[in-house]
Amino acid sequence: MLLEPECSKRDCIHFQGVDQPDGTEMTERVICKAFLDGIPNEISYGDNLHLTPLPEQENDIVFEGPDD
Repeated sequence: MLLEPECSKRDCIHFQGVDQPDGTEMTERVICKAFLDGIPNEISYGDNLHLTPLPEQENDIVFEGPDD
């Protein structure tokens, strides 16, 4: 992992870490309870704070900090 995901920096309680299915950075994906198959880059490394669910999201889980 070259960059720390924004959701990790913001201490989202749903963040679960980085998964590397084959043990390399080539298959690396950032996961959380909202996106078990991988958090979209616009959230994990972009400017989307994920305060509302994305249209394609299969659940209503959004960012929650430890004090929310």
